[in-house]
Amino acid sequence: MQPDALYAAVLSGDTKGALALAQAAIESGTDAGEMVTRRLIPAMDEVGRRFEAGEFFVPELLLAGRAMKAVLNLVRPLLASGRAEPAGTVVIGTVQGDLHDIGKNLVGALLEGGGFEIHDLGVDVSPSRFVDAVWRYSPDLVALSALLTTTLPAMKTVVDALSAAGVRGSVKVIVGGAPVTRE
Repeated sequence: MQPDALYAAVLSGDTKGALALAQAAIESGTDAGEMVTRRLIPAMDEVGRRFEAGEFFVPELLLAGRAMKAVLNLVRPLLASGRAEPAGTVVIGTVQGDLHDIGKNLVGALLEGGGFEIHDLGVDVSPSRFVDAVWRYSPDLVALSALLTTTLPAMKTVVDALSAAGVRGSVKVIVGGAPVTRE
């Protein structure tokens, strides 16, 4: 694989090309984690930068996301292989009102590659579904994702629901997504 060919394919939204390059890289022994951290993440970072600069628009964002997701689905089993005991258990989902999952899927794959058992609740997840998942899976971590600024308050709603259900003290909660700040 050429050093930046996979990066370029994802950046340009070339799903077929990205998949072919990723498959060739796997067959040549390239580490799946390296593909994610050195090609996919930087490509999506650049997509985000170009989007914010007005150089990319929603179609380019969606095409790049689709290419990245296809490669991620290809390498996900390789990221998790070789682990006997999970490093921990994670419940992950995009909060209610938000249908975006690229960042969530990337974080989930990286955590899975790090040895965590992942329970992905998908998108548009209600607070009660997060609470139910905590009861069902007894995770160490609940990961909340949002892309839309309007769905940022839903993260607090989930944390409040975990507290009301009496399970907040048993899990760590992480939040991520475009509208999230250090505060």
